[in-house]
Amino acid sequence: MSVNQQAHTGLPYGQPQPGYQGYQQSGYGGQQMPAVHHSQYGAYNGPMPGYQQPAPPPGYFPSLGFPSKGSPVCLNSDTPILAPNFIGALRAPPPSGAPPPTSGAPVPAGQPVYSQFGQGDVQNGIGASAVQMQRPSASQPFIPGTAPTPVSQPATFQQYGPPPTSAQQLTNHMAGMQIGTSSSAPPPAGLGYGSSTSVPSASGSFTATGSGHYTPYSSSQGPPPVNVSHGLPPTSLSPNLSLGQPAFSGPPMSAQHPPQASGFVSPPCSTGIGPSSYPSTTGAPRPSTMQGSPLPGHALTGLPTSQPNHVSSPPPHPAMSGPPPGPPVLGLQGPPPPTHPSPSGYQMQQNGSFGQVRGPQPNYGGSYPGTPNYGSQPAPPPPPKRLDPDSIPSPQLSELPPQQKPRHRIDPDAIPSPIQVIEDDRNNRGSEPFITGVRGQVPPLVTTNFLVKDQGNASPRYIRCTSYNIPCTSDMAKQSQVPLAAVIKPLATLPTDETPPYLVDHGEPGPIRCNRCKAYMCPFMQFIEGGRRFQCCFCSCVTEVPPHYFQHLDHTGRRVDFYDRPELSLGSYEFLATASYCKNNKFPNPPAFIFMIDVSYNAVKSGLVRLICEELKSLLDYLPREGSIEESAIRVGFVTYNKVLHFYNVKSSLAQPQMMVVSDVADMFVPLLDGFLVNVNESRTVIVSLLDQIPEMFADTRETETVFAPVIQAGMEALKAAECAGKLFIFHTSLPIAEAPGKLKNRDDRKLINTDKEKTLFQPQTSFYSNLAKDCVAQGCCVDLFLFPNQYLDVATLGVVPYQTGGSIYKYAYFQLETDQERFLNDLRRDVQKEVGFDAVMRVRTSTGIRATDFFGAFYMSNTTDVELAGLDCDKTITVEFKHDDKLSEDSGALLQCALLYTSCAGQRRLRIHNLSLNCCTQLADLYRNCETDTLINYLAKFAYRGVLNNPVKTVRDTLINQCAQILACYRKNCASPSSAGQLILPECMKLLPVYLNCVLKSDVLQPGADVTTDDRAYIRQLVSSMDVAETNVFFYPRLLPLSKVDIDSDTLPAAIRNSEERLSKGDLYLLENGLNIFVWVGVNVQQSLIQNLFGVSSFSSISSTLSTLPVLENSFSKRVRSIIDMFQSQRSRYMKLIIVKQEDKLEMLFKHFLVEDKSMSGGASYVDFLCHMHKEIRQLLS
Repeated sequence: MSVNQQAHTGLPYGQPQPGYQGYQQSGYGGQQMPAVHHSQYGAYNGPMPGYQQPAPPPGYFPSLGFPSKGSPVCLNSDTPILAPNFIGALRAPPPSGAPPPTSGAPVPAGQPVYSQFGQGDVQNGIGASAVQMQRPSASQPFIPGTAPTPVSQPATFQQYGPPPTSAQQLTNHMAGMQIGTSSSAPPPAGLGYGSSTSVPSASGSFTATGSGHYTPYSSSQGPPPVNVSHGLPPTSLSPNLSLGQPAFSGPPMSAQHPPQASGFVSPPCSTGIGPSSYPSTTGAPRPSTMQGSPLPGHALTGLPTSQPNHVSSPPPHPAMSGPPPGPPVLGLQGPPPPTHPSPSGYQMQQNGSFGQVRGPQPNYGGSYPGTPNYGSQPAPPPPPKRLDPDSIPSPQLSELPPQQKPRHRIDPDAIPSPIQVIEDDRNNRGSEPFITGVRGQVPPLVTTNFLVKDQGNASPRYIRCTSYNIPCTSDMAKQSQVPLAAVIKPLATLPTDETPPYLVDHGEPGPIRCNRCKAYMCPFMQFIEGGRRFQCCFCSCVTEVPPHYFQHLDHTGRRVDFYDRPELSLGSYEFLATASYCKNNKFPNPPAFIFMIDVSYNAVKSGLVRLICEELKSLLDYLPREGSIEESAIRVGFVTYNKVLHFYNVKSSLAQPQMMVVSDVADMFVPLLDGFLVNVNESRTVIVSLLDQIPEMFADTRETETVFAPVIQAGMEALKAAECAGKLFIFHTSLPIAEAPGKLKNRDDRKLINTDKEKTLFQPQTSFYSNLAKDCVAQGCCVDLFLFPNQYLDVATLGVVPYQTGGSIYKYAYFQLETDQERFLNDLRRDVQKEVGFDAVMRVRTSTGIRATDFFGAFYMSNTTDVELAGLDCDKTITVEFKHDDKLSEDSGALLQCALLYTSCAGQRRLRIHNLSLNCCTQLADLYRNCETDTLINYLAKFAYRGVLNNPVKTVRDTLINQCAQILACYRKNCASPSSAGQLILPECMKLLPVYLNCVLKSDVLQPGADVTTDDRAYIRQLVSSMDVAETNVFFYPRLLPLSKVDIDSDTLPAAIRNSEERLSKGDLYLLENGLNIFVWVGVNVQQSLIQNLFGVSSFSSISSTLSTLPVLENSFSKRVRSIIDMFQSQRSRYMKLIIVKQEDKLEMLFKHFLVEDKSMSGGASYVDFLCHMHKEIRQLLS
């Protein structure tokens, strides 16, 4: 096959399953249509009665779909004809035969909601009836399975629209004017199945007066695009968000018949009738450059409107510059010969009507794209051409008749849907393991559950890239503006069915490395001279192989022990480090954990101190341990503090713990060495006694002031004295205003929001904490901070040390025992037990041509190459940006090697190595075909969240919008087929970029609502900075599930729905999670039985909004919902707070904040509006 089509080993990235001829495909409403092909015409309504039906031209097969390749698709020029049985990827419509639900009725899960009119639409023209429209009996049968016979075409044009059937309609046709009839008017039989909301046929470029001649456009003017190749209807928007294209010149068209070519049947033209009976040529004059024979290679196709988010969306047809092949016919007056469907961007709907693309209609397989190529000459074979995946045309405001301007909105179902993309990826890529042996493979999405088999490249659980095919030159990278970045999670936890990295021990000599660049031995190193030397894949330097490591090569040049050595055959592995990798050439002591508890008035009175002490008694048995070792090597110590610090001696030989107070906080020291850090098992009785006594000792405290910096200093000094690395767990409640180093003042000022000084809210008050963090990193002292504020406590400043030492911050505002206890204890347990590396240094090496230039995350850097982390846990990521410093070659590709040197929890010094090979490209299309939007958004969010430290928030927002507009404009200009400026064309891999980017822009850091505190913003800013791709994905676009669709007998989840209020039904329950919170939203009309089963109460009004957990009830629905919540909790790094939201309750405002496709209260745009805005930005860049 000469189509660029992969052998069917597995489906290409992000594509749905292709349909096959003769198999049942779902019909429009979900009914099975036995063995009927999804033709390129979509739903064909039959010819006019009384007209002969000419055969299609040679080289054209009605059953032809699209090549199922990641878009844009290339067809080779040597393709004479495409096999009739090859149908491209067609998505099955919603599996239900019912007509589209009306608003208010619950929508079945997974079925897109299609309203007959967009929001704000006023219906023009003849209304659609509620009755399902039937195909007229005049239809000529379409016989499946027969290839059309090539026939020389007569130069006639067969009109496919039905004749006017009612007096009202006939009058409309003749008058050629806007009609606004009521939607109850019955439709004429056999109307096209576009929406009843029609747009003026040529987007307002005609009026109902003037000469009756068509004037061909000059080649510089395109006719208006009217339909969407991605399912978007034409829109009219407010003037500042216009999506249109330039107005067109030429005499207006009148209501009389235009002069007719011989045998050309043309009905009266109407600008306002709904799906009107147009001659299906183009419905508008054709550009002169399009005269003559059809453009070769044009797929004659419209859009399966039932599938707005078709992953391999049907492309629009490009207008080609210069005369096309075939005899040019230029400068004609009157109707142009009906040679070919319109150039890109104005595909018509079924019968040539220009209506909004709407939801599926029962019994129809797809939309009718306009006439097949009936007319002048037969089509020659298709030449090379790129097909655009997603295009969104729409008329400019100025081109619409006055009464139509405010009416059309883009159909939300017709724009790219995250839910659909996630679902398609799950279906296409979830069943096969992802084998990492091939260079530059794009992995499945983070939302897909898949198995990884390491065959030489690191698993995507460790490294994900923004693009897996990077430009060969810096000019190309600058042109595309796609950031080249990797999100690296060096200690990521793997699922139980995947093998953790092997530990390799090379003994005394240590790991084998390149002499020059010091890269570690990996699968990409090339052995030469019979295996005596190897050439470095990063810097090309040749290094001798040490005698103990020598091995012969086989006939392919590979070492014969290739499969015996993880470092030669796997992408990820560990080396045991030698003493030369340790501080002072001395192996480290096992690390220590120090628990430091605030015992001021607030902490004691809220019950927090008692809760922590009770939990620690049992938690100390679960300290992290190495492999199968019986007990943890980690030692523990305890400190309490308010304005002064209390150290505890819990030596095993003591009968009772001893307390030592240090009141000189200005010059902190540790009053005891022996007995402060102890082994849990040896000192258990003394520790338990201490934890019992602490709450009693401070029960009557009146001390409200606290210190903070001295607490960290004390912990660091204790670790220094013990000559070990470790972690401080600090439980803190208030702003440290007591007289001490690092004392802070309350500087919270909401008036600074949206001013140039807003950035100061994110900056630390004083440089004291940055210097303290630097000292902590040098000592390997990592800080995890648990905050329990009742008012402002300056997270931006207190968070500096945790952030720069690789620690975590947890925040429980207005902590209450009954509602927040479970969340805090779960977070604490996980934080204490999780895998963590101490005193770590990470370096990323790259092959010649690119280098790591920028780093994002929770760490400290003292030079430009080494990321230093006092601690690094299994949830933390470091994001690295790369820039070109030379040209790359397509042959050799590009390589990354991430090396992490760390101390394990048993005190063992190790090196963890991750390798990844990427492709390089000289064509921008290859770059755009191999991008990963989720990783791109992760990078852009971190880039923006760091940007607010030094720039006004508005500048940061504008920078983000501009960069994304440039990315999409570059694609449009260089990779998409030429088409009208009125179309928004998105790369297949990036079609969710606008919706996700809008979520980042609307987030609390960049656009806070009135109720978001300064501390919240600083907290979120730090949190996102070290999130992995899966966490940012659900954080910015939450997961929303309808609980009434839960199948209690199966483990499958109900299909998620899009984050918009119009998707919610009053009669349903929904669960929304974003990684920090889980909401259960209860509609006012939910069935009483569901309420009883889930909440154990009899009515909606009896449900308590203060529940923090669902009651444990013995019924299958309750069990299933609780198991779903437990599963979500286990997938996230933090325990999510459960919030019950009753419809029309005060908490609903908070819930609506997470419906990110809608307008936000803080002024954030809806998805539809933002898409229009992005389109405007792109068009400005292109013009």
